[in-house]
Amino acid sequence: MLTITESAVSAIRGLTSQPDLPVDTGLRIVKQGAGAPSFQLALTEGPAAGDQVVEEGGARVFLEAAAAAVLEDKALDAQVNEQGDLAFRISDQARPA
Repeated sequence: MLTITESAVSAIRGLTSQPDLPVDTGLRIVKQGAGAPSFQLALTEGPAAGDQVVEEGGARVFLEAAAAAVLEDKALDAQVNEQGDLAFRISDQARPA
């Protein structure tokens, strides 16, 4: 199952904690295209039918079925660059020591 780093949890909670958003809002990941996978990320008010829900530290991620299959052994991370732009990154999960 996709894991969510502490940085990503913090970023998702920051995005979804806006007062005008429903409490069940989360980040939805959808696989796009064939071949090398690319993904679309968007805030949504809740999971769609068939979505896998990953919750960590109050952050909710909704994985569309095709995305869930590709991301099963991956980790979602987030970074803010010097200009203050938020970027999400998908990488291999850290191996247990």
